[in-house]
Amino acid sequence: MIEIFIVSFLVALTGALSPGPVLTFTIYKSLQGKKGYMAGLLISLGHASLELGLLTLILLGAYVFFQHLIVLLVIGIVGGILLISYGLLTIRSVYRREYNVDFSMKNEDIKGFQGNSFLGGIITSLSNPFWIAWWITIGLGWLGFFNLLNFQNPLGLILFYLGHELGDLIWFGPISVFIFLGGRSLNLRVYKYVLITCGIFMILIGSYLLLNTLFNPPNV
Repeated sequence: MIEIFIVSFLVALTGALSPGPVLTFTIYKSLQGKKGYMAGLLISLGHASLELGLLTLILLGAYVFFQHLIVLLVIGIVGGILLISYGLLTIRSVYRREYNVDFSMKNEDIKGFQGNSFLGGIITSLSNPFWIAWWITIGLGWLGFFNLLNFQNPLGLILFYLGHELGDLIWFGPISVFIFLGGRSLNLRVYKYVLITCGIFMILIGSYLLLNTLFNPPNV
């Protein structure tokens, strides 16, 4: 069971560490107001509530659609390929110097929703096409890998969900505190190697998912 939690946590953490709409919104809200240090927590909770609803819908639909072996095979293969691809793209972005994160953000630098942090966590997640693609490919692939596409293993589902949300919170929470207390930039050398490590991990875990799907198909 602990394997479910660890894998879910690590896969989510590698995604959270990569720049995206949620990180941008977290930086913006952390710079605003007297409680900017709470932005990461509230945004993560909004993101988590959205994912709880999506996960529930996935499991409800799984009884009808995701019980066919060919569907599970396609999801596992596509999820593994996407993880490998995303890992390679992450490493490439580092060497092309596209990994810079600017913490000196102004109002005009952010477009779209600028209000409540909790609602912002929901809205910025929905606005990110990769978030939806992640769940219908990589997320489903790992749920199928751990035989969690039903309600028969509630503890496994809880561990998968908590591990995934902790991966987001453990990054966005401290980032908010850091920015609120006056931090305006990351050590780019450190961030560079963090992203390379994330990329390598995604390649390895994606390869594992792909090969396991091919040679040890999930149960239906």
